[in-house]
Amino acid sequence: MRLEQIEDVLVRLHSGQWFGWSDPTNKVYANLIIHGNQEKPTQEFLESELQRQQAEYDSQEYARNRAVEYPSINELVVALWEGVVEERMASVTALEALRQAVKTKYPK
Repeated sequence: MRLEQIEDVLVRLHSGQWFGWSDPTNKVYANLIIHGNQEKPTQEFLESELQRQQAEYDSQEYARNRAVEYPSINELVVALWEGVVEERMASVTALEALRQAVKTKYPK
């Protein structure tokens, strides 16, 4: 997923229905309509905000990659149960090794 449109920025700026489009098929700055008492943000502001939001999104790529490859919650529960209740730490140790491998693969 990439942030690419003005609409992506607008949605993240404020909640609610505070903007619309004079031509919904062409969502460009010239067609942006602001509802209520909100001022229309400048095109320069929206472009800089888009760059900021994109940089923030890109900076968290490691976290998104880790989340996909980490052991599942079910695997975690089973390992913790075996470690705490059944006093078999092998499952916990193996699970932690998997987590560390993912962290090494996708460093911060």
